[in-house]
Amino acid sequence: MKIEQQELYQQLQTLLESHQAKANQLASLETSQLLQKREETAWNALECIEHLNRYGDFYLPECRKRLSDHSPISKDLMFKSSWLGEYFAQSMWPKENFKAIKTFKSMNPIDSQVKPKSLEVFIDQLEQWSLFLEEAQRYNWNKVKTGISISSWLHLRLGDTLRVVFYHHERHLRQAFRAANLV
Repeated sequence: MKIEQQELYQQLQTLLESHQAKANQLASLETSQLLQKREETAWNALECIEHLNRYGDFYLPECRKRLSDHSPISKDLMFKSSWLGEYFAQSMWPKENFKAIKTFKSMNPIDSQVKPKSLEVFIDQLEQWSLFLEEAQRYNWNKVKTGISISSWLHLRLGDTLRVVFYHHERHLRQAFRAANLV
Protein backbone atom coordinates (compact mmCIF):
# COMPACT_ATOMS: atom_id res chain seq x y z
CA MET A 1 0.00 0.00 0.00
CA LYS A 2 1.26 3.45 -0.90
CA ILE A 3 -0.59 6.48 0.43
CA GLU A 4 0.14 10.08 1.39
CA GLN A 5 1.05 10.05 5.06
CA GLN A 6 -1.43 12.88 5.74
CA GLU A 7 -4.23 10.84 4.16
CA LEU A 8 -3.34 7.81 6.30
CA TYR A 9 -3.28 10.10 9.34
CA GLN A 10 -6.82 11.27 8.47
CA GLN A 11 -8.04 7.68 8.08
CA LEU A 12 -6.56 6.69 11.44
CA GLN A 13 -7.95 9.83 13.09
CA THR A 14 -11.43 8.98 11.80
CA LEU A 15 -11.11 5.42 13.12
CA LEU A 16 -9.89 6.70 16.47
CA GLU A 17 -12.86 9.06 16.81
CA SER A 18 -15.19 6.16 16.01
CA HIS A 19 -13.44 4.01 18.63
CA GLN A 20 -13.82 6.74 21.24
CA ALA A 21 -17.56 6.98 20.52
CA LYS A 22 -17.94 3.19 20.71
CA ALA A 23 -16.01 3.00 23.98
CA ASN A 24 -18.21 5.72 25.47
CA GLN A 25 -21.29 3.84 24.30
CA LEU A 26 -20.04 0.69 26.03
CA ALA A 27 -19.27 2.72 29.17
CA SER A 28 -22.93 3.77 29.35
CA LEU A 29 -24.10 0.14 29.66
CA GLU A 30 -24.95 -1.77 32.83
CA THR A 31 -22.18 -4.02 34.13
CA SER A 32 -24.40 -7.07 33.64
CA GLN A 33 -24.64 -6.31 29.91
CA LEU A 34 -20.87 -5.89 29.67
CA LEU A 35 -20.30 -9.24 31.38
CA GLN A 36 -22.77 -11.35 29.40
CA LYS A 37 -21.42 -13.96 27.02
CA ARG A 38 -22.96 -15.26 23.83
CA GLU A 39 -21.41 -18.66 24.54
CA GLU A 40 -19.28 -20.22 27.26
CA THR A 41 -15.92 -19.90 25.48
CA ALA A 42 -16.53 -16.43 24.01
CA TRP A 43 -15.22 -13.20 25.50
CA ASN A 44 -17.65 -10.75 27.05
CA ALA A 45 -17.42 -7.05 26.16
CA LEU A 46 -15.13 -6.22 29.07
CA GLU A 47 -12.78 -9.06 28.18
CA CYS A 48 -12.54 -7.66 24.64
CA ILE A 49 -11.62 -4.27 26.09
CA GLU A 50 -9.13 -5.74 28.57
CA HIS A 51 -7.45 -7.55 25.67
CA LEU A 52 -7.01 -4.19 23.89
CA ASN A 53 -5.68 -2.61 27.09
CA ARG A 54 -2.98 -5.25 27.35
CA TYR A 55 -1.80 -4.50 23.82
CA GLY A 56 -2.04 -0.77 24.51
CA ASP A 57 0.24 -1.27 27.51
CA PHE A 58 2.87 -2.51 25.05
CA TYR A 59 2.30 -0.32 21.99
CA LEU A 60 1.79 3.12 23.56
CA PRO A 61 5.19 3.22 25.32
CA GLU A 62 6.88 1.46 22.39
CA CYS A 63 5.60 4.01 19.87
CA ARG A 64 6.46 6.96 22.12
CA LYS A 65 9.98 5.67 22.70
CA ARG A 66 10.66 5.07 19.01
CA LEU A 67 9.27 8.46 18.03
CA SER A 68 11.57 10.17 20.54
CA ASP A 69 14.56 8.65 18.71
CA HIS A 70 13.76 10.72 15.59
CA SER A 71 13.49 14.36 14.58
CA PRO A 72 10.35 15.98 13.17
CA ILE A 73 10.15 16.65 9.44
CA SER A 74 8.65 19.58 7.58
CA LYS A 75 7.59 18.16 4.23
CA ASP A 76 4.70 16.02 3.05
CA LEU A 77 5.55 12.37 2.63
CA MET A 78 4.26 9.24 1.01
CA PHE A 79 3.87 6.27 3.30
CA LYS A 80 4.72 2.89 1.81
CA SER A 81 3.68 -0.15 3.78
CA SER A 82 6.14 -3.03 4.04
CA TRP A 83 4.91 -6.44 2.94
CA LEU A 84 4.97 -7.63 6.56
CA GLY A 85 3.20 -4.51 7.82
CA GLU A 86 0.55 -4.88 5.13
CA TYR A 87 0.08 -8.54 6.05
CA PHE A 88 -0.34 -7.79 9.78
CA ALA A 89 -2.65 -4.82 9.15
CA GLN A 90 -4.88 -6.77 6.78
CA SER A 91 -5.00 -9.73 9.18
CA MET A 92 -6.33 -7.42 11.92
CA TRP A 93 -9.04 -5.70 9.89
CA PRO A 94 -12.38 -7.43 10.58
CA LYS A 95 -13.81 -8.94 7.44
CA GLU A 96 -17.27 -10.40 6.84
CA ASN A 97 -17.66 -13.52 8.99
CA PHE A 98 -14.10 -13.13 10.24
CA LYS A 99 -12.66 -15.94 12.28
CA ALA A 100 -11.13 -15.66 15.70
CA ILE A 101 -7.36 -15.49 15.84
CA LYS A 102 -5.80 -17.37 18.71
CA THR A 103 -4.14 -14.94 21.10
CA PHE A 104 -1.18 -15.36 23.39
CA LYS A 105 -2.00 -16.56 26.90
CA SER A 106 -0.69 -13.34 28.44
CA MET A 107 -3.08 -11.33 26.25
CA ASN A 108 -6.10 -13.57 26.81
CA PRO A 109 -8.38 -11.99 29.43
CA ILE A 110 -10.98 -14.79 29.52
CA ASP A 111 -12.16 -15.47 33.06
CA SER A 112 -9.71 -12.92 34.50
CA GLN A 113 -12.33 -11.12 36.61
CA VAL A 114 -12.25 -7.93 34.54
CA LYS A 115 -14.07 -4.95 36.00
CA PRO A 116 -15.82 -1.96 34.38
CA LYS A 117 -12.62 -0.02 35.21
CA SER A 118 -11.18 -1.69 32.08
CA LEU A 119 -13.35 0.66 30.02
CA GLU A 120 -11.97 3.70 31.83
CA VAL A 121 -8.43 2.48 31.12
CA PHE A 122 -9.30 1.92 27.45
CA ILE A 123 -10.89 5.36 27.10
CA ASP A 124 -7.75 6.87 28.64
CA GLN A 125 -5.57 4.87 26.24
CA LEU A 126 -7.63 6.14 23.31
CA GLU A 127 -7.01 9.70 24.49
CA GLN A 128 -3.29 8.92 24.69
CA TRP A 129 -3.44 7.52 21.13
CA SER A 130 -5.14 10.75 20.02
CA LEU A 131 -2.32 12.85 21.49
CA PHE A 132 0.31 10.51 20.06
CA LEU A 133 -1.24 10.54 16.59
CA GLU A 134 -1.31 14.33 16.61
CA GLU A 135 2.38 14.48 17.52
CA ALA A 136 3.39 11.63 15.20
CA GLN A 137 2.07 13.29 12.07
CA ARG A 138 5.18 15.52 12.12
CA TYR A 139 7.49 12.49 11.73
CA ASN A 140 8.40 10.19 8.86
CA TRP A 141 6.28 7.05 9.34
CA ASN A 142 8.55 5.12 6.97
CA LYS A 143 11.70 5.80 9.00
CA VAL A 144 10.33 5.39 12.54
CA LYS A 145 10.33 1.66 13.28
CA THR A 146 8.63 0.02 16.26
CA GLY A 147 8.98 -3.36 17.86
CA ILE A 148 5.96 -5.62 17.87
CA SER A 149 4.44 -7.51 20.76
CA ILE A 150 4.97 -10.99 19.35
CA SER A 151 8.69 -10.77 18.61
CA SER A 152 11.53 -8.60 19.86
CA TRP A 153 13.47 -8.92 16.61
CA LEU A 154 10.68 -7.89 14.19
CA HIS A 155 10.04 -4.21 13.56
CA LEU A 156 7.35 -2.42 11.58
CA ARG A 157 7.20 1.04 10.12
CA LEU A 158 5.24 3.37 12.37
CA GLY A 159 2.44 3.74 9.82
CA ASP A 160 2.02 -0.05 9.73
CA THR A 161 2.10 -0.30 13.52
CA LEU A 162 -0.61 2.34 13.83
CA ARG A 163 -2.73 0.54 11.26
CA VAL A 164 -2.31 -2.76 13.13
CA VAL A 165 -3.23 -1.18 16.48
CA PHE A 166 -6.26 0.72 15.20
CA TYR A 167 -7.51 -2.17 13.06
CA HIS A 168 -7.12 -4.41 16.11
CA HIS A 169 -9.25 -1.93 18.08
CA GLU A 170 -11.89 -2.06 15.34
CA ARG A 171 -11.91 -5.85 15.37
CA HIS A 172 -12.42 -6.18 19.11
CA LEU A 173 -14.81 -3.26 19.50
CA ARG A 174 -17.07 -4.99 16.98
CA GLN A 175 -16.67 -8.18 19.01
CA ALA A 176 -17.52 -6.28 22.23
CA PHE A 177 -20.64 -4.83 20.60
CA ARG A 178 -21.76 -8.32 19.55
CA ALA A 179 -21.12 -9.67 23.07
CA ALA A 180 -23.18 -6.85 24.60
CA ASN A 181 -25.96 -7.38 22.02
CA LEU A 182 -25.56 -3.92 20.53
CA VAL A 183 -25.58 -5.25 16.95
